[in-house]
Amino acid sequence: MGLFKEIYNYREMVATLVQRDLRGRYKASVLGFLWTFINPLCQLLIYTIVFSVIMTNNTPKYYLFIFVALIPWNFCSTCLTGGSGCIIGQQAMITKIYFPREVIPIAYVTASFINMLYGYIVVFVVCLFSRVHFSILGLLCLPLVMLVEYCFVLGITMIFSALTVYLRDTEHILGIVSMGWMFMTPIMYSSDLVPASLMPIFKLNPMTSISESYRDIMYYGRVPNLRALGIVALCGIAIMVFGFWFFGKLKRRFAEEL
Repeated sequence: MGLFKEIYNYREMVATLVQRDLRGRYKASVLGFLWTFINPLCQLLIYTIVFSVIMTNNTPKYYLFIFVALIPWNFCSTCLTGGSGCIIGQQAMITKIYFPREVIPIAYVTASFINMLYGYIVVFVVCLFSRVHFSILGLLCLPLVMLVEYCFVLGITMIFSALTVYLRDTEHILGIVSMGWMFMTPIMYSSDLVPASLMPIFKLNPMTSISESYRDIMYYGRVPNLRALGIVALCGIAIMVFGFWFFGKLKRRFAEEL
């Protein structure tokens, strides 16, 4: 509780780092912040062309089937690969001033989460044009799904951002892990295609239930599996708590290692 109180006392620093991260993503570019919306639109255009013209698929509105799960996955992947180096990226600040080191990964994940929220504005517009019949109760579950993913992603970012300070190869390894993890998550396919013998292992992936929950709400227009989401929520909280504990153990020698 003392740690969280200290982090709360540095909330203005978190807000400043989030603002700096969001502004710095497209600094000196001509279109600037508009790239937040252009990137998901370009992804949508590419997937529409590939899977509607070149690689046809029997799934109705397959471009939307992928798109609603791809934006949340991008948030997870960005924090896994980019977030692992966030402590190293703030080397000068860590070695010169005191503040709770947890502020840095929290700010990074929060900035990426806000970027995902902007991307979901595009998702909503595409869903409306695609005439998705939303469930009111399902839409009310959407903030809960996002919160579950945020807790899970924050936990893994805490773990790997601390580990990368001591083992620099971690950042490069995670790029490969992210690619493999994407294909182990039902983003480009339905979980119904997974063999029954592999389903228990498949369900161990927290992003499976999270991706399916987004798809249930935004593609099928129904309430997600609340039981599965509840299990993942407990898993996400456990990983986040472990992430803070693990980070706290390793942060003591950050200044020496950097």
